[in-house]
Amino acid sequence: MSVTKIDHIGIAVESIEESLKLYQDALKMNYKGIEEIPERALKTAFIQAGDSMIELLEPTSEQSTVAKFIEKKGPGIHHIALHVQNITQTMESLKEKGYRLLSDVPEKGAHGTKVVFLHPKSTNGVLLELVESEH
Repeated sequence: MSVTKIDHIGIAVESIEESLKLYQDALKMNYKGIEEIPERALKTAFIQAGDSMIELLEPTSEQSTVAKFIEKKGPGIHHIALHVQNITQTMESLKEKGYRLLSDVPEKGAHGTKVVFLHPKSTNGVLLELVESEH
């Protein structure tokens, strides 16, 4: 198991377009475009932050987990994503060590990635996402 970097920090927002006023217009950060992930009821936008990214998460349905997060806690930091080389191997290792995963198999993430989340109750209150990309 090997974490290679912080892949991104996910921020729950009510409006990507409104949030871009800060990141793109005011801070002049490099905006990578919007991607819809219908199976997760989300629109995402990635913004370059050096070797890492900021992911803006806008729910497209009141049933999405991000909509529920915003309703409960308000907009803000949703998760920290860690890039791993082999998500399946990492998942098995974490399960063996007693960490609670939110799914049994990797799910489809933005940009063709494979992702899985660790339950915050097993990670000191932080929702962690593991990300494996093809490159």
